[in-house]
Amino acid sequence: MQVTETLNDGLKRGYEIVVTASELDAKVNEKLVEAQPEIEMKGFRKGKVPMAMLKKQFGQRLLGEAMQESIDGAMAEHFEKSGDRPAMQPKVEMIDGENWKEGDDVKISMSYEALPAIPEADMSGIELERMVVKADDAAIDEALNSLAETAQDFASRRKGSKAKEGDQVVLDFVGKVDGEAFDGGAAEDYPLVLGSNSFIPGFEDQLVGVKAGDETAVEVTFPENYGAENLAGKAAVFECTIKDVKAPKAAEIDDELAKKFGAEDLAALKGQIAERLEAEYTGAARAVVKRALLDKLDALVQFDLPPSLVEAEAAQIAHSLWHEENPDVHDHNHDTIEPTAEHTALAERRVRLGLLLAEIGRKAEVEVTDAEMTQAIMAQARQYPGQERQFFEFIQQNQQMQQQLRAPIFEDKVVDHILAQAKVTDKEVGKADLEAAIEAMDAE
Repeated sequence: MQVTETLNDGLKRGYEIVVTASELDAKVNEKLVEAQPEIEMKGFRKGKVPMAMLKKQFGQRLLGEAMQESIDGAMAEHFEKSGDRPAMQPKVEMIDGENWKEGDDVKISMSYEALPAIPEADMSGIELERMVVKADDAAIDEALNSLAETAQDFASRRKGSKAKEGDQVVLDFVGKVDGEAFDGGAAEDYPLVLGSNSFIPGFEDQLVGVKAGDETAVEVTFPENYGAENLAGKAAVFECTIKDVKAPKAAEIDDELAKKFGAEDLAALKGQIAERLEAEYTGAARAVVKRALLDKLDALVQFDLPPSLVEAEAAQIAHSLWHEENPDVHDHNHDTIEPTAEHTALAERRVRLGLLLAEIGRKAEVEVTDAEMTQAIMAQARQYPGQERQFFEFIQQNQQMQQQLRAPIFEDKVVDHILAQAKVTDKEVGKADLEAAIEAMDAE
C-alpha cells in the first residue's frame, strides 16, 4: 500500500492511496480462510469446500469488502501517523473507477481540510466581572401580585352593570339546531369568562354588554372541523338567561394564597419566590459573563480556520436569519440565501471559538456524563407530553440529535473550567443593571 501526498496548501491536504492487486487478493484469501470452516456446499462436508470453489462463489463479493477495508485502514493509518484531524468528512474518490477491472491496483484520491494547530491560551490573565443580584422586596411583591392575579376570584358587580371582557357571566343556556335541542348543548349556572375563548367562536362576543336578569339569543355556527359530526358546520341558537355578572378580583396576598401554591404560609411563599428569582438572576448573570469571556477568548487567540467550516457556518447563519425575517415560510423551498460579509464574520468567530473550546476541553479531559445526557434528554422530552418514551427512544437511535444535545453541555462545562482559572470578581448590582446588560448583549 502506498500513500503519496498530492496537496499541502495551508490547511488543505490531498493524497493518493494505492492498494495493489496482490494486497487485495491476499485480503480476500484471508477472509475465505476465516469463513471456510463454517461453509457447506453440496458434495462437500462442512469446512471442506476447496478454496478455489469458495473464491469462485464468494470472491467477487469479498473483493468489495476487502477494497473498502483496505481504504479505511489506509486512511486510519494516515491520520494516526500524521496527527491530522479532518475538519469535515474527507472526500474520497476512486481514480479511473469506471475503467477499473479485477486484477488492477486500486487508486484512491483523498482530500480534506485539517483542523489547525491551536495555540495555548493563558486563562489566568483573563479578568471578568460577574453580576450578583439579590431579590429585593419590590421584585418579590411584583411576583406576589402576579400570583394573586392568576389565583383571581370573581365578585358580583353592582346590579344593572353591563358585562365587559374579562368579566365572569353566570348563565343558563339551551342550544338548538333547526329548533331542536341537542345533547350537551344545555347547562345551568355556568360560569363563563368573557374573552377566554372557551366557547364556540362568536359566542362570548355576543354576551358583552348583558346584565343580570337579561334573556338573550346567541346565534353561532359550529366550525366545520367540530368534534361532533352532527353539529359540524351547523347554525345554532343558544337561548341564554343571565344569572349574574361578576368582575375579576385578585386574590388577597395572605397565608391562604400561599397555601394555594403549596407553601405553609406567606413568609414561606416569599422565601420560595426569592429563591426562584435569584436563580433566574444567576442564570442571566452567567449568560452575561459567558459572553464577556467569549469576547476575550476571541481576541486572545488567533489561528487559521478551515474554509469549509466557515462557509458551512455562514450559510447556516444566513439561512436561520432569513427565516427569522420571514416567519411565515416554514419550509426550505426558497432560493439559496447567499451569506453576507457580516454573516461570514460571525461564522469565523463561531468556528474559532468552537475549535478553541473543543481543544481546551479535550486537553482538560472534559466529558459529558451519561447522567447529564439523560437529564438533557428528559428535559427535552417534557415538551412532548404523553410521548416522552418515544422521544427518548428516538434520541437514543439518532447520533446527530445526541450531538446536538451534548454540544451545549460540553461547552458550558468547558466555560466553567476556564472561569475557574480566570480572575472573576463578583459585583452586586440591581435588577435594572442586569436587565440592561442582557438587552445590550441581545442587541449585538
